[in-house]
Amino acid sequence: MRRWVFPMILVAVLAAELAALAVFAMGKEEILQDTIAVNEAVKSVQEDWDKLAEHENRTGLDYVVLDEEGKVVYRTARGLSETVNEAVRHRDTILDLEVGKTAAGKILINNQGGQLLAEERQRLAFFFALIVLVQGGALLGYGLSWRRRVIRPFERLKGFARRVAEGNLDIPLEMDRENLFGAFTESFDLMREELKRARLAEAEANASKKELIAKLSHDIKTPVASIKAAAEVGEALAENPKNRDTYAQIICKADQINTLVMNLFHATLEELRQITVTPKELASREVGAILENADYLHRAQMPKLPPCLVWADPLRLQQVFDNLFANSYKYADAKISVSAALDGPRLILALEDEGGGVPAEELPLLKEKFWRGSNQRGIEGAGLGLYLSNYFMEEMGGALVLENGKMGLRALVSLPLCGAAFGLRKALDG
Repeated sequence: MRRWVFPMILVAVLAAELAALAVFAMGKEEILQDTIAVNEAVKSVQEDWDKLAEHENRTGLDYVVLDEEGKVVYRTARGLSETVNEAVRHRDTILDLEVGKTAAGKILINNQGGQLLAEERQRLAFFFALIVLVQGGALLGYGLSWRRRVIRPFERLKGFARRVAEGNLDIPLEMDRENLFGAFTESFDLMREELKRARLAEAEANASKKELIAKLSHDIKTPVASIKAAAEVGEALAENPKNRDTYAQIICKADQINTLVMNLFHATLEELRQITVTPKELASREVGAILENADYLHRAQMPKLPPCLVWADPLRLQQVFDNLFANSYKYADAKISVSAALDGPRLILALEDEGGGVPAEELPLLKEKFWRGSNQRGIEGAGLGLYLSNYFMEEMGGALVLENGKMGLRALVSLPLCGAAFGLRKALDG
């Protein structure tokens, strides 16, 4: 029913406008004089002809009295027609005055129709202004409603699609089931969940592959080491040069097999190092916007960042903050406090949740690939978020430090200021 309120208001306003136009179009442009008042004015002037200086206007009309020579002998107000020609031009009422059955002059009674018509038009203009104001208010309300019900859901959907494209599948899409696009947005969130399950399955498959490679490398290295040791003994005991060359080839091939196995093992660890990071100048207000965008549950009180320019990749920095907020909400499920401060050539952003922290012995392992803490409690995850976040920060010339704070786990995100970043890059290139 609410969706029809604004269209009904607009239809009602339009009907009122059409009715007002019809009244204005059918109204009489000329308003007739009051005959009784005109006769009373004529009669009173004729009776007071000899004492017009003491004459009192007993009607609501304005008029001018002329003598036989056309001179003004009495007027009720200034600005009235004072000649017959002017009276004719203004459509005033012109009547003869007789005193003792003798023509004494003329009375020019002001035509009030123009004034009344102007007042009528003024009232109509006020009515139209009121109608337009109501119509404008209805349109504004309808526009705001349209923005809330249509534009904002699409804006949220745009940000959601960007997060999914970046690989962040932990943050759900906010939905309003009473909204026009409620079911539409729900289908996108279902897609996110399916992609997340597929990503987790892929991560589990990769982890299984890693374990299989580690097991195979161990199983293969053990007999290869035995073969190499036996070949080395044989080479040492062989008296025939041909036999020594044969044992030497066996030792060389064993070393080659061992190298290939180790390369195969390390290849899985280097796959994630192919992600590109392209830092650039970012104003601190842009960093603040990235922070606010990452806090998808809106539990954190965002600080005012000191004005400065930092050297960072906005896409990767968004992934870092997304991961930190998502981990805190997922594992600690508590409020997050955020602070910011300049520390020499760096901007330090501190995020601390109130989840009690992690065991001290697990802190050095939090940024390891595929490692998950003891607080996972069956929560889905691949153990790559903090590893990638640390990698991104290092590639941007910054740092990610994880420690136990007073209330819970504390993450320090260190971003180099632009001058400091260029100096660091120059030193590394040198």
